[in-house]
Amino acid sequence: MKEIKNAEIICVGTELLLGDIVNTNAAYISRRLAELGISLYNQTVVGDNPERLKNALHQAASRSDLIIMSGGLGPTYDDLTKETTAEFFGRKLVRNNSIIDRLRAYFAETGRTMTSNNEKQADVPENSFVFVNNYGTAPGICIEDTTSGVTAIMLPGPPRELEPMFAEEVMPYLASRSSSVLVSKNIHIFGMGESAVESILSSLMKNSKNPTIAPYCIAGEVRLRITAKAKDKESASAMCDKMVEKVLETEVKNAVYGIDCDSIEEILVSRLIESGKKIAVAESCTGGLIAKRITDISGCSEVFLGGGVTYANSAKEELLGVSHSSLEKYGAVSEQVAIEMARGVRASLHSDIGISTTGIAGPTGGTPEKPVGTVYVGVSSEKGEYAKLLHLSSNRDRAYIRTLAASNALYAALGEI
Repeated sequence: MKEIKNAEIICVGTELLLGDIVNTNAAYISRRLAELGISLYNQTVVGDNPERLKNALHQAASRSDLIIMSGGLGPTYDDLTKETTAEFFGRKLVRNNSIIDRLRAYFAETGRTMTSNNEKQADVPENSFVFVNNYGTAPGICIEDTTSGVTAIMLPGPPRELEPMFAEEVMPYLASRSSSVLVSKNIHIFGMGESAVESILSSLMKNSKNPTIAPYCIAGEVRLRITAKAKDKESASAMCDKMVEKVLETEVKNAVYGIDCDSIEEILVSRLIESGKKIAVAESCTGGLIAKRITDISGCSEVFLGGGVTYANSAKEELLGVSHSSLEKYGAVSEQVAIEMARGVRASLHSDIGISTTGIAGPTGGTPEKPVGTVYVGVSSEKGEYAKLLHLSSNRDRAYIRTLAASNALYAALGEI
């Protein structure tokens, strides 16, 4: 069979169309195809309907080397992906006895009775081959159609089965039919908007063809994805590294907090461990979100001492030592109180760094002077103390404001290490 250069995905299941299940399979398969240097141009979702699936197959086969399908391989009457695909390629279904044996062993191991309709899963299109499913009952199937030059791969729908099968069985097969790989590296930026980043890097973005540079926005952050295509992973990775160096030679460097990391909190915990410093948090409007994000990171026990959710003014006074006069004079949402909260938690837990948040997360509680989205992040460390005022936009929802406030606090803590 010829080299696979482009592909598309067809996900089968009425439940996907109705929104009952989130289609994570397409995202997973897309990422893995990118690693192999296989271009993905189209994704389709169809219900459990043979005619609509045939139409989708016809379109896909007319423009793609590879079609990857997920779902519709189960034992029930509406699982028709295999039957429809076999018919589309003019193949008969034949019983595979080795699959029958695997099914019987699987049910015996799990202490269940194998019903007769499960035998349907052992029927495969003639002249196809099977990807073993060690995580469920439905095997994966691959049809290499020499007439059209199209390869069709069918995989079970449950992600807990599809993902390990793809990694263990499908990836090696596809790698043998692809002459290049794609490697991406991500530069994580905080505190600089997408337009500002693009303005600085405009020339570099426009003139770079391989690697390419693409900006993506997530809550309060910009991610620059640098992608290179080469004959092997090492060469592509080296190309990406050179482009990362070029980006870090610009003003963008001052807002970069990590390369190929998962989150600000991951970098924060890592740097705290390296420096031997400890951190404590005092939260009001974020309601424990900062502590939650830090403790999501393995190894945080080495550096995270604890904190407090001091929502009420009385809690701020009693637990953190915030002065009553500051609360009365400036209000709970103020620079003065944010600093006293950070100072108080740092002192009470004997940490190197104390951070705090106090603000109005909405959707109610705002005033003309302090509208919804007004947040102060407080910092206390041996370097000094300060509070940063954030205006997190009143047209955003409560969860967004809390998330962005927590991210700003975590980012501020990075500057104190």
